[in-house]
Amino acid sequence: MAQVRTIPPVLLVVAVFTRHPSALTWGLERLQEHLGPIALQGEPYLFTQTTYYERTMGADLNKQLIAFRDLVSPDSLPRIKLLTNRLEEELAQTGTYPETRPLNLDPGLLTLGKFMLATTKDQAHRIYLGQGIFAEVTLRYQDGAFVPWEWTYADYRQPCVHAFLLQARSYYRQRLAEGSA
Repeated sequence: MAQVRTIPPVLLVVAVFTRHPSALTWGLERLQEHLGPIALQGEPYLFTQTTYYERTMGADLNKQLIAFRDLVSPDSLPRIKLLTNRLEEELAQTGTYPETRPLNLDPGLLTLGKFMLATTKDQAHRIYLGQGIFAEVTLRYQDGAFVPWEWTYADYRQPCVHAFLLQARSYYRQRLAEGSA
């Protein structure tokens, strides 16, 4: 019989996108209030891979990946996704921006072997975690690189995203070696 093992903590990564610099600032501040300091920030890039979000978020969206200093429990993804949903709603309720969804916060977890995202939408390749939240392994780490699956979103196939996740993976490996949680 297989033995149940302790699972090491994982690196929390959040994709933040908006067309409003002030909404980005607000989101980063709120995330740090709830999740601790940011360790790494990727370069913002134009989110042009789909028009799916234009109806609720407007056009000319910028997206940025961030990684947090403090490692989290692998089973924390539903709690964090519900938090990011609440933060999005909180900003929308202020009426400061013309869009119904001025900010999108997509949390994910990075391990040495994969990067997974949380979602509220079920699909054949997603696993239900509880509390209305599913997880999707968006990228796998293989032969020194992040590799997409057939279902991987177009923006997560970009070299800039892979470069950031490689940097984040290196940071995560360092944190594990330090015994940090």
